[in-house]
Amino acid sequence: MKFVDEVSIFVKAGDGGNGMMSFRREKFIEKGGPNGGDGGDGGSVYLEADENLNTLVDYRYTRRFQAQNGRKGGSTDCTGAKGEDLILPVPVGTTVIDAATQEIMGDLTKAGQRLLVAQGGWHGLGNTRFKSSTNRAPRQTTPGKPGDARDLKLELKVLADVGLLGLPNAGKSTFIRSVSAAKPKVADYPFTTLVPNLGVVSVGRYKSFVIADIPGLIEGASEGAGLGIRFLKHLARTRLLLHLVDMAPLDGSDPADAAEVILHELEKFSPALTQRDRWLVLNKADQLLEEEREERVRHVVERLDWKGPVFVISALESEGTEALSQAIMRYLDERAVRIAEEPEYAEALAELDRQIEDEARARLQELDDQRALRRAGVKSVEEADDDDFDDDDDDEGGAEIIYVR
Repeated sequence: MKFVDEVSIFVKAGDGGNGMMSFRREKFIEKGGPNGGDGGDGGSVYLEADENLNTLVDYRYTRRFQAQNGRKGGSTDCTGAKGEDLILPVPVGTTVIDAATQEIMGDLTKAGQRLLVAQGGWHGLGNTRFKSSTNRAPRQTTPGKPGDARDLKLELKVLADVGLLGLPNAGKSTFIRSVSAAKPKVADYPFTTLVPNLGVVSVGRYKSFVIADIPGLIEGASEGAGLGIRFLKHLARTRLLLHLVDMAPLDGSDPADAAEVILHELEKFSPALTQRDRWLVLNKADQLLEEEREERVRHVVERLDWKGPVFVISALESEGTEALSQAIMRYLDERAVRIAEEPEYAEALAELDRQIEDEARARLQELDDQRALRRAGVKSVEEADDDDFDDDDDDEGGAEIIYVR
């Protein structure tokens, strides 16, 4: 199934049914009085998080959705039938944005969570409602109110505890295959990963976490080069970032240079994202001799002035991956305890999450605007008008070092 993480749709709630004007007409009963019923309410439109979905592809080609209108009121004081609500399933992790105002309407982060996005129209009143002691035969009714109509933008951010960062061929897919049952494509050429992959890592009974592998970044990714920039937003909700670096590049390049490229692109995409806890993982240790490993690790740590944890592993040989997985589980458990016991810490993390989300959305919107301008043949923002931004193209202390055993 094709992975789609951004779509634009139009939703229309049902209109309310009109009130009925009717009078009682029966044999031997003169001037029976009004008996027109109210109309039915229009159906509303809801989005509901479904844990069985992992893509928004269902909304790529079908983009207009309308709930059922309420039925007109009937005679003999019969109320019209209410329009049926429309419930649209979306993946867990979907953010709903009003396209007109850019306001975030809601965030569906739990299975079964439901969000009202278009309220059905209120029913009209039948003429029975207007009967009074001075108005015995009212000929007044009210029409049903129109239902809400909205253009929405849906953005999917995968929900994972741990996110993987790295250049193409750093070994991210091999790592996720090594520690989980996920089977992303692995090959000896760049950009084998085209969409985010999720894997569940089990580290004991009732102990597990979810890890996300996104397409590799390249230099210039923050300006739109390569694939990874479109998927960096999926790291916004992770709790920990693993920065994978190939410590034995085939071209003989300096691993520290590769690490600096990622740090630079991350900073340009979202400065707040660089404040997320991040561990350095030096991969492909099996390609080096023991003395070469130690020298290479020391060089990278000193060059980056890295203060956090450093892990040396071989994802291909599954060396060091178990120790890394156990360390991640301990970190996540300790983090959960701190959130529960320290309100200030929890609020600081929540504020960081909001900042990352805002910066990521602003950066991606900026890239979309630049792309729209290029297609319109406009060289600068000053030359552009609003029509130039219409875009219907959806294509898309010291370091702690843990060595392999």
